[in-house]
Amino acid sequence: MEKSQYGRRDRLIQEKRHDAYRAWEKWPEPTVCKECRALFHGGRWSWDTAPPEAKEKICPACQRIADDFPAGILMIKGSFSRHHWPEIHNLIRNTEKQEQGEHPMERLMGIVDTPEHKELTTTGIHLARRIGEVLKHSYQGELELAYGDGEQSIRVTWLRD
Repeated sequence: MEKSQYGRRDRLIQEKRHDAYRAWEKWPEPTVCKECRALFHGGRWSWDTAPPEAKEKICPACQRIADDFPAGILMIKGSFSRHHWPEIHNLIRNTEKQEQGEHPMERLMGIVDTPEHKELTTTGIHLARRIGEVLKHSYQGELELAYGDGEQSIRVTWLRD
């Protein structure tokens, strides 16, 4: 069999980056989210008031929430977290509020309580990482970060026994 000068033709072409929630075209400006009322203007999302002529679409964060497809997963493990959950929960909510105020696409999707751990899901990777870093800074413990999908997702684990 003769080898082609162009290499093998039976290989699949892989995309360098694939994020179904990233806009491949520029959002029309101004655009307001139908669900949360975040405004896209000046090339970024904010919590400003939408002008009457704003187009209405669903923002990437609301779409992730609707699809139940988090970009960030944070596992909180260890006996310390079980005994100090009210304080930790407060810290998480304060961190979320601060981050969401600056970055509307970074939101906490939910908290699932299991006997072994608490699992938080977020719409963006930055909020999950930031909460993990705040937990480590405030309460020490071990923090592990694992990026996936070309840094489009993150799994964060914080452990303190």
